[in-house]
Formats: sequence, C-alpha cells, structure tokens
Amino acid sequence: MPPPHDTIAAISTPLGEAGIGIVRLSGPQAESIARNLFHPYGDNTKALNSHHLVLGQLIDPAQGEVVDEVLVSLMQAPHSYTREDVIEINCHSGYGVLARILDLVLAHGARLAVPGEFTQRAFLSGRIDLTQAEAVLEVIQARTSASLRVAAQHLAGRLGQEIRDLKDRLTEILSWVEAAIDFGEETPELVCDEVRRELTALEGRLQVLQDSYTQGRLFREGLDVVIAGRPNVGKSSLLNRFLQEERVIVTEIPGTTRDVIEEMVSIQGLPVRLSDTAGLRPAQDRAEELGIQRTQERLARADLIIYLLDLSQPLAPEDELQLNALIGRSVLLVLNKADLVPVLPVETLRSRWPFPILTISALTGQGLHQLTNTIFQTATGNGLSRQGQIVTQARHRQNLVACLKFIKQGQTILSTGQPLELLALDLQEAVRQLAEILGEEIGDDVLDRIFAQFCLGK
Repeated sequence: MPPPHDTIAAISTPLGEAGIGIVRLSGPQAESIARNLFHPYGDNTKALNSHHLVLGQLIDPAQGEVVDEVLVSLMQAPHSYTREDVIEINCHSGYGVLARILDLVLAHGARLAVPGEFTQRAFLSGRIDLTQAEAVLEVIQARTSASLRVAAQHLAGRLGQEIRDLKDRLTEILSWVEAAIDFGEETPELVCDEVRRELTALEGRLQVLQDSYTQGRLFREGLDVVIAGRPNVGKSSLLNRFLQEERVIVTEIPGTTRDVIEEMVSIQGLPVRLSDTAGLRPAQDRAEELGIQRTQERLARADLIIYLLDLSQPLAPEDELQLNALIGRSVLLVLNKADLVPVLPVETLRSRWPFPILTISALTGQGLHQLTNTIFQTATGNGLSRQGQIVTQARHRQNLVACLKFIKQGQTILSTGQPLELLALDLQEAVRQLAEILGEEIGDDVLDRIFAQFCLGK
C-alpha cells in the first residue's frame, strides 16, 4: 500500500477533566501546523527541536487569543511512532480546551484521524508488524499484570519474531521442494526425507502455538464466570466477598437482585468477569421474569458456572432441575453458609451430579481461597504459561489452523508418493497463512476490521 500523504490529527487522551490532555498530529504538515499555532517562550530559534519538549502558548491566529499554555514535542521522521513527522500538543485536559485545539489544527490543514489510524500508519510504514499493531490495543485493554505481560511481549515483537522464524523455515523447505522439482530424476531421495523431518518438527511448533490460544483468549477476554442459584443462597454476598466491597445490595428478602450485575476481578493474574444473577425460581412479577430470562442467557454462554446452594437448607426441586440441565457444562457446585448448621446432604449431591463440590461461607470468607484456586485451576489446567509465546487473537489462531492443515496435507503427499508439485502448492499456502498473521499479505477489509477496534487518537 502506498504511504499516505495527508496529515491527520486527533485527541489521544480520554475526554474529561484531568491534568494533561494530548492532541496528536502525524504527516507532512504536522510541523508547519504546529508552528502556525504555537508560540514558545524565550528564544524562538531553539523551539521545536526534534524530541524535545518546548513550553509556550497555543494561540488562535485569527483572534490573537491564547487558548492554553502547552508543552509541544516534535518527533521528526523517521524517528517517530508513525515514521512521519509527529507533533504532540500537551495541554490541560478538559473538553473545551481539547476540542478548541483540535478545531484549530483541523482548520490549518489537518484532517480528523479515523480510529486506529496512527497505529495503522506505523504498520504501513513498516515500523511494526501487524501482531505488534494488534498488541497496542491489547496493552490498552489489559486488566491484570499477567495480561499486560503477554501484551507487552507481543508489542515488543516476540510473537511476530516467532511467526517470522516459522515462516522463514517453511520458505526454506519450500525452496528445497522447488529445487527437487527442477532437477527431477537427479534429485536424491534424501531431500524428501529431510523435508519430511523438517515438516514434522514445524508441525509440532505450530501445534503448540495454536494450542496456546486456549489460555490466550483468557488473557485477552477474561474468564466469564456466572454465579447462579435460587434466591437468598448468597450470590450477591459472594460477589461482594470477591470484590471486598458492598457492590450489591444484600437483604433477607428473596429476589432482591433482578438484573445481571457484572464486575471484573483478578484471580492469580487471570482476568475474571463475575456476574451476579437473579435467583432461579418461578417468577413473582414481570421484572423478576425478565431477570431470570437474562440469567438463563448468561448461563448459556458462561465459561464457568458457580452454582450456589444453601448448606443450611434442603435441596429444592428448582435446584434439581437446574443442575440436571447443567450436566456437561463447566460447573462448580458451591455450598454456602458453612457458618450455619448444615442440613444439605453432601453425599447425595456427590452421587447425583459430577461437579466438583466446595464449601464456603460468603459471610466470613471461609473457603474463599480454595474457591479462587479452583476457579484458576479449572480455567488454566496447569496454570498460566510463562514459557514461549501465547496466541491471544482469534485471527492468528485461524491462520495457524489453516497453516497446519496445509502442512499435514503436504505430509500425506510425501507419504503417498504424489507429485512434488502438489506439495509445493500446499507449502505455498502454508507460508501465506503465516504471512497474513504478520500483515505481509492481507486485504484492506481485514485491516479495516482490525483498526476499527481502536479508539480515536491511537
């Protein structure tokens, strides 16, 4: 794609009252626009040296009116985020001042950037590959230290380098095959044996990378955990205990919670989206009916269900129906109110349903540590991987699945003695799948979908 030749601008910080807001420009007119609006304090000849912060006033030339006292930095191409001339105007943060400065910048020749356009220009200029561009959003959206660690590795280019190494090795194998095709009968059988060994090794590396998406999705999206059960079993109390604050109203009146209440928590570095839901029972009114309907919808798409029972009460018919409906799902059967005299027959539960059973008291916190450990282990198996690269994007996984398919087809061609031309075609497709991950071969529609997820100014 040819590099863009216009200058873009946008507010790069969230709107709101704060100490600092930033208006960013990128493109060939960025510096001249800034010089028209910015009046530095002191000696003008020293102003706007590349990679220096300069203090001064931003003035509306048409009215001669000072808009704000600002710090302006110029980063001259190619040593900038986009490899274009970049200007960042650091001003006080407030809707009025940021909007005024942006209006002035646009009036002097810039156009408003579309979402993600600064990062898109960094990609189009070749400063970063597409995995690094996607990692910018991963860093912004990271909710835990573990999520940030993975995103930071992607931003540093480690995943891209891993994919690039695999692609380069696959390209080299393809060159052997093409050479074998060219030489025909003069090519020793040893070449095919070496291709087979190398493809087997590559297949193993690609499979590990593809399988890492199971954890990677959790890092990126978080684990969706729904707390369900009859009214007054302690669902809201458990959510409050997780959050260590009174987030949800708790009363002795059944059916207090009428809607789904969501909060994010970190469990051993794993982002977890906890949902408190309306109690499951025959609805008493229209509002409760809608709440129960939403509960069922959330249960249908949950990664993990904490089904809460009251240890001090006998099992209810509603519980039996719901637990039977959840067989085959990922469920933790949690017995609450361990601080009261137990009535619920635990052995009966073990014999009837295949779910892990834990006992807690949401009131005192008893058993909560074991519950959090079980949630973590259920989600991650052997824990969060700290070795190798982790795939977090569904797009990457799809390309890896396709790449593996073509390699396996190639192995079949080798083992059945089919023409090497067919093997070459499969290896070419496998290489192309890895190139798509890096953004070396990708369509405009895919790029548009990726960068549309960004906010303005990024």
